[in-house]
Amino acid sequence: MNLIVVSNRVARGKPNEPMTGGLAAALLPVVEHSGAIWVGSSGRVRDGHQKEPFAEIEALGTGAIATLDLPAAHYGGYYEGFANSALWPALHSRSDLIRVSREDYVSYREVNAFMARALMRFRKPQTAFWVQDYHFLALGAELRELGVNDPIGFFLHTPWPVTAVMQGVPNHRELITAMLAYDLLGFQTEEDRQNLLSYVGAELGLTIEDGVVVSQHGRTRCEVFPIGIDAEKFAAYAAKSAAHPDVSRLRRSLNGERLAIGVDRLDYSKGLVNRISAFDRLWTEQPQFTRSISLLQIANPSRGGIEAYGNLQNEVARLVTDVNGRHGEVDWTPIRYLNKGFSQAVLAGLYRTAQVGVVTPLHDGMNLVAKEYVAAQNPADPGVLVLSKFAGAANELDAALLVNPHDIDGMARAIAVASSMPLTERKMRWDAMMKKLRGHTIQQWSADFVAELEKCRTEKAAVAPLAAQPPQALRWLKSAISGVRLI
Repeated sequence: MNLIVVSNRVARGKPNEPMTGGLAAALLPVVEHSGAIWVGSSGRVRDGHQKEPFAEIEALGTGAIATLDLPAAHYGGYYEGFANSALWPALHSRSDLIRVSREDYVSYREVNAFMARALMRFRKPQTAFWVQDYHFLALGAELRELGVNDPIGFFLHTPWPVTAVMQGVPNHRELITAMLAYDLLGFQTEEDRQNLLSYVGAELGLTIEDGVVVSQHGRTRCEVFPIGIDAEKFAAYAAKSAAHPDVSRLRRSLNGERLAIGVDRLDYSKGLVNRISAFDRLWTEQPQFTRSISLLQIANPSRGGIEAYGNLQNEVARLVTDVNGRHGEVDWTPIRYLNKGFSQAVLAGLYRTAQVGVVTPLHDGMNLVAKEYVAAQNPADPGVLVLSKFAGAANELDAALLVNPHDIDGMARAIAVASSMPLTERKMRWDAMMKKLRGHTIQQWSADFVAELEKCRTEKAAVAPLAAQPPQALRWLKSAISGVRLI
């Protein structure tokens, strides 16, 4: 089976360059080792009247990356508009932040249609499509409109909200009806799957049989595939990172104090304001922790053109300044606040340096930072993970200190417990979590999804004979696509 993976963004897999997000980090090993073609945005836009190369293609392990210039007339409405000002807040149960126009929805559908047409140039006999995340809810329907009868799967990296929240999204019925053109819908948690099935039953009145939705498109299977990481690879990064300048400087600067670390995109779903408030409460109510533990908060800005994100960036910066001003001393800074990204190799070393990992989103599909923090720890002296019970990772990492991110006092108490936990208990909790990570890897996640997608092929009546596989993914791309600049 020839696999085409589709997402809004792609990554190059260079360990010394910052990652753009959890999705990109997760898909890299899938493409590198499976021979898949990963198609996504180049980050550039183009005028539809200009004659520009259709795509840029480069090898990635046994697979390849193809990046496309998206249409300039619709990119803003698609990305900053409907995807991130309607779908993202709704999927994270923040319908109060929905700001969208009819034109934004039109642009969202136009870009989904554009991507579908682009993918036809990559298609060959016995192809399967694996579409990623909320940017392309309608892509499966657009491919069906073009006559594609191959298996098409979709995986949602975010949560899926309750029906009442989803009803707040303009054009929700049309959009989710289109979403049912996929053969397979994958979710992070059983709660997410059940929320989608509840919507389909209550709002669309469709028949559901053992998690299979029957619609005008046929049968759509809904299943749970919790995403993992390559725990052993991340542990190896951490073990080798001590000599990296950023890591060694951080260690020297601590002067024996304990360190907590948070690593997030600067997003309202991550609970940064509540997290910083919890540390403020800790130092206020339990002053013995002053100079005893500090916070390194890495918060990489994103989506700066959206008002809610600009407001959040200002709010977090003001709060950090206020907390540091009240609790800091001439030779001690309570919160080190960095607005930049780091590579996975460096992050692994920073995680290993910190005795407490603080992952407290208000709502998250999975949160791979939680898993990375655990994998990076020194087995002989592991740190403690403080984890929001509203992150998908809490379903697996139940040996972490689970907290309610809306309970400031409760988080402050958990941070205090984590920073004082004896070695025996720390090792016990870490061992339990590592067992889960080793049993649910990124490789297993992708293999499970693709295996289920392959089953869809056997359920379809008309299937072309399997064509001979080329030795390399790039070979057929070079011959099949005209007007392409290969790099």
